[in-house]
Amino acid sequence: MNWPISTIGDVCEVISGATPKTGNPELWDGDIPWVTPKDLSDLDHKYLNDTPRKITSSGFKSCSAKMLPPKSVLFSSRAPIGLVAINTIPVCTNQGFKSMVPRKDLIDAPFLYWWLKINRNTLEQKGRGATFKEVSKKIVEEIEIPLPPLPEQKRIAAILDAADAMRVKRRESLFQLDLLLQSTFLDMFGDPGTNPKGWKKVCLSSLVLSNDKINYGVVQPGNDYPEGKPLIRVGDFADGTLNIQKIKLIDPIIEKKYSRSRLNGNELLVSCVGSIGTVCKVQKFAKGYNIARAVARIPLKESIERNFILFCLRSDEVQRYFAKETRTVSQPTLNISLIKTAPIIQPPESLQHRFATIVEAVEKQKDRLRAHLAELDTLFASLQHRAFNGEL
Repeated sequence: MNWPISTIGDVCEVISGATPKTGNPELWDGDIPWVTPKDLSDLDHKYLNDTPRKITSSGFKSCSAKMLPPKSVLFSSRAPIGLVAINTIPVCTNQGFKSMVPRKDLIDAPFLYWWLKINRNTLEQKGRGATFKEVSKKIVEEIEIPLPPLPEQKRIAAILDAADAMRVKRRESLFQLDLLLQSTFLDMFGDPGTNPKGWKKVCLSSLVLSNDKINYGVVQPGNDYPEGKPLIRVGDFADGTLNIQKIKLIDPIIEKKYSRSRLNGNELLVSCVGSIGTVCKVQKFAKGYNIARAVARIPLKESIERNFILFCLRSDEVQRYFAKETRTVSQPTLNISLIKTAPIIQPPESLQHRFATIVEAVEKQKDRLRAHLAELDTLFASLQHRAFNGEL
C-alpha cells in the first residue's frame, strides 16, 4: 500500500534540549523532570513516567530548555542516536535530544514512536560529526515518514503495543524468577557478607581443580575467521546467561596457542575488563570454545555445586570485593589474583545440593520462557515489517 510521504517537520514541532550550569546548586534538585539519553536506555517499555534528576524553575529559566507536553516523542540525537520514549508528564531534556511534539490531527505519537524505533539504524546513519555523531534539528525535520490516515496509524500502533506487551510480560517473568532464586539463596544461607549463620569461609582458589587453574583467555584473537573456533567475549554473557548468537570465530592456529583456557563445558566465567563481575555458567554445548582476555575461566572441582558458587559470586559481598579491589588504567580491570581470593561461604554439602536442585528446576522454567520470548520476538519483527508496508 502506498501511503503519502511527509516530513517530521510537517507533522511535528521539533524541540532541542539544554542543560543548566551543573556547578550551581540553586539550579538543581527542583521539581521539573529533566531527561538524559541514559534515562531512555534504562527503560524496558515506551513510556517515561519520571526522571532521576530534576531542575528548579531557576534552572529552567537559566538555559534554553523548553517544556515538552505529555505524549511528546523523545528522541536522542547523540550519544547514542535513536533512543525513543513517550513522556507521560511534562518534561524538559538535555541537549542530547531533538524531541517531537506531534500535531494530533496529523500523526499519532505511538505510531511515530514505533516508526522511529524500527528505523533506528537508518536514522543513526544520518549522524554528522568527527568526535561523535549527532543529528541536527534540521536533519530531523527533514526525515521522511509514510503517513497513513490517523485511524490506521492508531490501529497499527495498537497491534504493535499489544505484541510488545506480551514480550514485556515474558521478560518480567524471567526477572521475577531471578529474584526468586536470589531470595531463596539468602533464605537458605543468609547474607554472605554478614554471615549470620557462621559458615566457614574459604578462598575461591581452594575449590578449583587441582590440575587446573583460574585463567584469562586469548589476548589477540585477530579478525573474524569463518568456520573458525568460537570465542566467548564479555558481551556474550552481559546479562548473566551465555548467548552465542553473535559469537566471534577466530583462526584455529591462534586458538591452539591458548589451549589452557579452552572450555570443558562445566566452568564458571567472570567478566574482568570494563563491566566487571558478571558471572555465568558454561553449558555443555560450549565445550571446546575458548574465551577472550577480558574473561576469566573458573574450573571447579567436580564435587563442587556450580549453581551454589554462581550465586556466591553474584552476592553483594563478592561483588563489593571485586569492585573495591579493581584497578583502573584505561578501564576497570579485575586481576586473576583477586578472583582467586574471593571469599566463599561453605555451608553443608547437603544444603548446597538442595539449593542446586531448586536452581535447576527454575532454570528449566526460564528456558521455556526464553523459548517463548524468542518466538514472540520473531512474531514482533514480522509485525513491524508488515505494519509499515501496509500489510497488517
